[in-house]
This record gives sequence, C-alpha cells and structure tokens, in this order.
Amino acid sequence: MKRKMLCAVLTICLAAGFTACAGQGESASSPAASPAAESAAPEAEASPAEEPSADPEPESGHYPVEITTYNYEGDEVVTVYEKAPERVLAVYQGCIETMIALGLEEHVAASYGLDNQVKEEWQAGFAKMNYDDTVFSPDRETVIMLDPDMIFSWGSYFGEKTLGDVDYWIESGTNPYINTNTRRGGHPRTLENEYTDLMNIGRIFDVEDKAQAIVDEMKAEVAKALEQTAGREPQSAAIIEFMSDDITNYGATSLGGDMVTQLGAELALPDASTIGGEDLIAADPDVLFVVYMADRGETEGEDVRRTMLDKILADPTYASLKSVQEGRVYAIMLGDMYASTVRAIDGIRTFSHGLYPELSGS
Repeated sequence: MKRKMLCAVLTICLAAGFTACAGQGESASSPAASPAAESAAPEAEASPAEEPSADPEPESGHYPVEITTYNYEGDEVVTVYEKAPERVLAVYQGCIETMIALGLEEHVAASYGLDNQVKEEWQAGFAKMNYDDTVFSPDRETVIMLDPDMIFSWGSYFGEKTLGDVDYWIESGTNPYINTNTRRGGHPRTLENEYTDLMNIGRIFDVEDKAQAIVDEMKAEVAKALEQTAGREPQSAAIIEFMSDDITNYGATSLGGDMVTQLGAELALPDASTIGGEDLIAADPDVLFVVYMADRGETEGEDVRRTMLDKILADPTYASLKSVQEGRVYAIMLGDMYASTVRAIDGIRTFSHGLYPELSGS
C-alpha cells in the first residue's frame, strides 16, 4: 500500500516538474525574455513605479526655529523659520559683517549701508555679498523687487518712511531680524544683547557653533581684564561724541557704557544723554573716550579720528582735565560700540586698553 502511494506521489511531482520546465521554456522563447528585454529588466526594477525610492536623508531636527525680534515700536514679535533663509537683505555695517563672520555670504541676495570698509579678514567674504554702493539703504519698492526671505537690519529701517513696519513683511513671507540694540522704547543697550543677536543668527542658519565661538571670545576678553585688575579701585570714564554744538554722552544705557562697566570701570556721567563742556570738566573722568565715525569707504578714518581727538586735546578749554594731563584720551569708532555685533570685540579691546593700558604692554 505504501509502495503504491509512493509511486503516486512521484508521478505527481514529475508531472509538476515537466509543467514548470515547459513554462520556463515558453518564457525563454517569448519576446518578453529576449536579450534586449533582459538587459532592460534591471532598469524596470529600479523605476519608482515598481520599487520604492531610497529613503530621504534624515532631517537634522533643527527646524522649525522660533526667533523673537521686534517691530518698529520695539514690541516683541515671534518669527518662524522653516529652513535657513536663502535670499537675505543685509543693511548696515554690523549686519553685513555678522553674515560674513558666520560664513553666510552665499545666503545674501543684496547688502547696503557700510559706514567704513569691512575688516581685512572679511574682505574675501565681502566680495560675495552683492554689495550695492549706489544707495546707502534701498527703498521699499527696491526691496520688494529683490524679493528677500529675510531682512537683517536696524529697527529704524522699518519706519513709515522707509520699509514700513514688520507685519507687512512677515505676511509677505519675509522674516525681519532687528538688531536688539536698535530697539525703540528706551531699552538698555547691552553686550548681552549683542551676544543674543549673534546666537539668534546662528540658530536661524544652523551655525550656532560659529556664533558661540565669537561670543565666547568676547566674554573671555572681558573676563581676562576683570581677572587681571581684580582688587583695584574702579576708574571713572566718560564716552563722548561731538555733534555740532552739542556733546553726546554715552551713559549707562548705551552699549559703550555697558562695555565700560562690564570691564569694571564706573561712568563719570551715567545718566546724561547730552552735556556741555562745563559738565565734562566738572565730572573730570580718569579716562576719556572720544567717539568718531569713519567716512564711508575708509577702513579706520584716520583723518576723522584725529579731528575728533583734537576737539579735546587742542582746545585749551579742556586742558585741566585729568585725562588730558595724563595722556588718557582715546578715540573709539562708533561702529565698534553701537549695534556692533561681531565688531563688539574691537570695542571691548579699545575700552580695555584705555582703562588698563598696562595689560596690552603699552
């Protein structure tokens, strides 16, 4: 009985084998299995319709990024970035130089508004910034034509007579970023705000490591000065700028004033915004810093620098000042202590040198 069953099973298997062979034979002789078709088969297998495409590269998880900036009145505005902007409009010195220092030149569609040349180490990057020197800052119509996806500038640029407030631009798909120390509303201008701006730009473009390195360098410069002068009696300092008939005083709420106090000194005139010559003489600071603004196109504006210093040094009115008698009157460029972002380190070093010249070997 078992023998009969075994024979039956073998018969069925043999029949199935012949059938399979016959099927293979037909396939081999059919047009679908011709050499040309066989050579095309791998391409057909790789086509998206027949085989799933390769998995996309994993997302970094960095975006979306929420950033707090400000409107023209100085109120907080939250903006969202789904990716790094690709057509940035950078207007004014610190904004232009920040983009270069962070290696973001390729993201800039146009830039405007230099007060002086960018520093030597940023010249190669500046060549890629699409700088337009025909106007200092473009009007609204020009900016609309540029079609930026981000505008990096000062708060004053979003006034009614210039670009208009930020709401219009956000609704149009253009995120503004306003330098925090140009925010309206009487908010103190501080080094911490400059650090925040650098880190925010780093977050927007996913280059936080580069931004952090610049911030760390600035903080280290301040810490070094404080460490090496620990225990000393604080010096008094004043920061002034001659403006026609008035003298502007950079007090406690200014970025320059904050730099000086962060370095361990005291402001001789912390509260005044403008002063007269008699006020300066009465305050008689240990150290006097005179602000100058380089002519557009000049690197350091040496002629302007000398002219501003002479307003103190060559005027007998101020001959009694302690700082004049002891040779402690120094010039500082406005761009190093006003909305300076990456140039803030130059401001820190200038103030540190003036307050503690022995630390720099002079």
